[in-house]
Amino acid sequence: MPEIAEVARIVHFLKLTLVGKRIAQASAIDDSNVFGKVGTTGADVAAALKGKKASLLPEHPSPQCLMPESCIGHIRRLTLEKPPHLVMHFGMTGWVHIRGEKTAYTNYYKKMKESDLEQWPPKFWKFQIITEGDPEVEVAFTDARRFGRVRLVDCPGDDIRKHSPLVENGPDPVVDKDRFTEEYLQKKMKTRHVPIKALLLDQTMISGIGNWVADETLYQAKIHPEQYCDDFNDEEISTLYQNIRYVCQTAVDKLGDSDEFPDHWLFNYRWGKGAKDTATKLPNGEKLAFITVGGRTSCYAPGVQKKTGRVAPGVKEETVESAKKDPPKKGSVKKEAPKPRKPSRKAPQKIKDEEQSDESDAEPPKKKRRSKALDKGKMNLSTVPEKIKEAPAEGRRRSTRLSGKSGDAQTSSYW
Repeated sequence: MPEIAEVARIVHFLKLTLVGKRIAQASAIDDSNVFGKVGTTGADVAAALKGKKASLLPEHPSPQCLMPESCIGHIRRLTLEKPPHLVMHFGMTGWVHIRGEKTAYTNYYKKMKESDLEQWPPKFWKFQIITEGDPEVEVAFTDARRFGRVRLVDCPGDDIRKHSPLVENGPDPVVDKDRFTEEYLQKKMKTRHVPIKALLLDQTMISGIGNWVADETLYQAKIHPEQYCDDFNDEEISTLYQNIRYVCQTAVDKLGDSDEFPDHWLFNYRWGKGAKDTATKLPNGEKLAFITVGGRTSCYAPGVQKKTGRVAPGVKEETVESAKKDPPKKGSVKKEAPKPRKPSRKAPQKIKDEEQSDESDAEPPKKKRRSKALDKGKMNLSTVPEKIKEAPAEGRRRSTRLSGKSGDAQTSSYW
């Protein structure tokens, strides 16, 4: 899911290519999830975009609304010269592509086929625009899993954050320096009773912090992710605040490019769960572990992030080493002979009961089967020609067995 740094990257490219240009053409598909679930349609979005000039509010360069205002961390807004304005939430897989520009990260393009790289509009596109002028700029919004949302907000551009959905969001830690203060964080933490990781993920508290940013912040602050947010002292809250600002600002400055992140960050080593040839420890030797907090998997270093207060109960911890052990290669390890099983004490009793049951029958099982076969044979003799009746009984028994095998084979091949 795009977080504060990823959305800042999209804004960066939009500023370079789209801002100040008039939209000559706009088209959109009528997606009932992306558009319909927020009360609009693809046709409405296309009509709102066509003929408008795109603009950005320079004071809001972070991740919230499509063009430059900040809000949710997974949202960006495209402010137009007049209402309605476009507000996008990127969801899990939403992204903005610009033809001729690689707005996504290197790994994204490595996974794509050559034909997909050249395709325009790109796969899973929801709306696209083409600008006037030379050169034309072509922009497309894509969303493979359709958890993103694109809506129109009818209000003056300067007031867009006073309207839903942006009004419900907390301050952006990079953009809203006047709102996101240490006092603000302290007040929110003291008046809630949830694990600190869950608080950081709550977009109504702080915008733009997703799973990996929260984990990185807590690691840098040496705070355990499941400790309750109202059980920290002032010094710990101050440390957390400084690290929220540090991690978010650094990630935005690097446009979310993990190759540029500091070597000591947890981000560079957090992806080892279940993966081959991946580090299981941090450079300082600390082991990593995973727990679920606030409905999300949290990566942390237990040796560094100690519990200093009350924590949420019933959390299962899993270390990376136990999660990523690879199965032995064929031939590399000899299989140990299976240990002999101890005879079950109950088994003999069961067999004994069965034997007693068999003894009470008029005939043993074998004789029963023979008698049935003979009875069946006698019945068949009455319906076949005389010559066949004179055939040896032994041949009839073989014929019966072969017939049974044939039926079994047919049943087996059918299923």
